[in-house]
Amino acid sequence: MTAPTEATTVVPVRHPGRWVGTAIVIVLAVMLVHSLFFSHVERSGKRQPRFEWAVIRHYFFSSEILKGLQVTIEVTLVAMAAGILLGVLLAVMRLSPNPIVSGSAWGYVWFFRGTPVLVQLLFWYNAAYIFPVFSLGIPFGPAFFHLNLNSTFTPFVVASVGLGLNEGAYMSEIVRAGILSVDEGQTEAAQSLGMNRLQNLRHVVLPQAMRVIIPPTGNETISMLKTSALAAEVTLGELLFKAQSIYSQSFQPIPLLMVASFWYLIVTTVMTMGQFYIERHFARGSARQLPPTPFERFKRGIQIRPTIGPFGHGGLS
Repeated sequence: MTAPTEATTVVPVRHPGRWVGTAIVIVLAVMLVHSLFFSHVERSGKRQPRFEWAVIRHYFFSSEILKGLQVTIEVTLVAMAAGILLGVLLAVMRLSPNPIVSGSAWGYVWFFRGTPVLVQLLFWYNAAYIFPVFSLGIPFGPAFFHLNLNSTFTPFVVASVGLGLNEGAYMSEIVRAGILSVDEGQTEAAQSLGMNRLQNLRHVVLPQAMRVIIPPTGNETISMLKTSALAAEVTLGELLFKAQSIYSQSFQPIPLLMVASFWYLIVTTVMTMGQFYIERHFARGSARQLPPTPFERFKRGIQIRPTIGPFGHGGLS
């Protein structure tokens, strides 16, 4: 006759450091909320809120700010599209067996990654000083196409060209890494089916490389949105430029900068959500289980889980 099994008490491991860290975070969060919404400061002999939320609400949906936001999104999309197309071309050139083709692509990447993007924007803004007229034709012969840079290179064109050319250098390395991540056996199999180099790249290599290319491309797009603020230096009427124009007259820089920052955060959040679903789409076939969506994570978080005892029941009796 076996002796009865005694019930064991399971004592969870205590983590005092977690409680200390949680307390510190809560205290800092309370201090931050108090500083943002309840603290005041003396201005011109009057007691006023430290962060002028009334001013922020007044300008948040103003026509000038919304127009600047539209220009910011437009220049981001145009420059990013140009950078992606140029990056794919440069990546293919870098992988070419021809040393002249690969070397010229390497030189492009070396130059545009080695110089500040602000310097490049200022160069294109003043390019008409060196090349007032851009011509295409027979080398050292007659020209068939003429372009007046003084009238063509508007601030929007300057920002799109400057940011797009710079982004092409970074995108080329991202695309090249994605292409190199595809197993060489895939290329050999495509060649055995009679595909040429372009067909192999389009139908076999790039679709498989997308799961490697998409995450850094999404990061580059978000970075491009914020980098577009540099276009204010070439007088492009984007979001930051409009905020600066307003506070140069109202003498309220902090509220207007916060308005611009909030809009950047909103658009960045939307882009991040779009990036997640695009990555999830291209992860099909390569991952056994797709990552849960934010709604699925929230649904799991609010589910009530019963306490399981050491004998598989809801508790010890």
